[in-house]
Amino acid sequence: MKKVSVQCRHVRLSYGATEVLKDVNLDIEPGEFFALLGPSGSGKSTLLRLIAGFNRNQSGQVLIDGVDVSGQPPWARNIGMVFQSYALWPHLTVWDNVAFGLVERKVDKATIRQKVGAALELVGLSAMGQRRPNQLSGGQQQRVALARTIVIEPQVLLLDEPLSNLDKTLRVQMRQELLAMQRRLGLTTIFVTHDQEEAMTTADRMAVLDKGVVQQVGAPATLYDYPVNAFVASFVGTMNLLPGRVRRRQSNSLTIDVDGVGDLQFPLLTEAPDSEQLLVSFRPHSLRVDVADAARDARYVWMPGTVEASEFLGEFTRYRVRVGSQSLAVDQAHFAGLSKFPVGGAVSLGLEPAQVRLLAA
Repeated sequence: MKKVSVQCRHVRLSYGATEVLKDVNLDIEPGEFFALLGPSGSGKSTLLRLIAGFNRNQSGQVLIDGVDVSGQPPWARNIGMVFQSYALWPHLTVWDNVAFGLVERKVDKATIRQKVGAALELVGLSAMGQRRPNQLSGGQQQRVALARTIVIEPQVLLLDEPLSNLDKTLRVQMRQELLAMQRRLGLTTIFVTHDQEEAMTTADRMAVLDKGVVQQVGAPATLYDYPVNAFVASFVGTMNLLPGRVRRRQSNSLTIDVDGVGDLQFPLLTEAPDSEQLLVSFRPHSLRVDVADAARDARYVWMPGTVEASEFLGEFTRYRVRVGSQSLAVDQAHFAGLSKFPVGGAVSLGLEPAQVRLLAA
C-alpha cells in the first residue's frame, strides 16, 4: 500500500459568521500517525471531516499525495473513516459488515472473500465472522469498524475519537493494537482526540488546536517539554503557571518578581521572551519537595510552602502546596514505606532551573 502525505494549506471554514477553522496549515508525512488534540469546540473534528470531504472549506486547499481534493466528494477521495459510534449494521454478520464496502464497489466474490478474511485476521476476529454486532464486546465492535474501513484499502485512515466509548483498560489495549496495526500497514493515519494521554502514547507528531487555530505542531515530547504558549503548556499535561514581571535582565540570569511569591532568579539557559510580563511555567514532577529545615541543594531555586491537600494516585502523590499567595501542584514519586507530608505542614520546594519554561504572558 502506497504511503501518502496529507497537507492543509491556508484552510478556512465558517458556519455563517462563525469562523471554525482559521488559516490552518499542516503537513502530515506519508505513513505518519498524526493526532489532532484539543478541547471541545477547538475545530479538530471539523478539520478531520473536512479532510474526509464531509465539510467544505471556503478557502485554502486540502492535498492528498500532492493532489488538491478540496472539490472532490467523500467517495472520490479513497479515505477510510472510523467514527466515535461504530455504525455497524445490526442485522448483518461481522463478515457482511466488513464486506459491505466491497460489495457496494461491485468487487468480485473471490476478491471479497480474500480481502475480508485478511482484514478480520488483521484485527483478530477470524473466528467471529458469523456473529452479529450485539454478540460482541465494545472492543470487538471497534475492531469490526476498523476492519470494515481497512478492507477497502484507503489511502488515509481517519479516526474520530474511536476509543471514547470503551472503559479505561480496554482503551489502553485498543490504542496499542491500533498503533501496531497502523505500523504493519504503513497507513497514513489522523487521529482526533481530546485525551492527551491517547495522543501522546500513539502519535508520531500531533497538533494542538484551540478555537480553530493550530497552536503548535510537533512530537509529543516536544510539546510537553517545550510548549510555545500558556494554552499548550496547560493542555498537554499539568503545568504550574506563575505570572511575574522581569525585575532584572543580566547576561546570564533573569530575576522575576513572581506574583504572590517574590523575586526568583533563574539562569538564562534558554532565550526568554522579550517581554516585561512573563509566565514562569514548570511541571509538578520537576519540583523537589522536602521538610522545611532540610539542607538546600544549590542547584535548585528554593521556595517555602505549606501543604494544603494531597492525593495518593498510586505511582505518585500529588500535593497542593501554598507558596505565598500561589497554590502549586507538586508530584512526588511513591515508594513503599514513604511517609506523606501532612496537610498543614511546612515544606521546602526546590525548582530545577533547567525545567522552567518562560512564556509570554
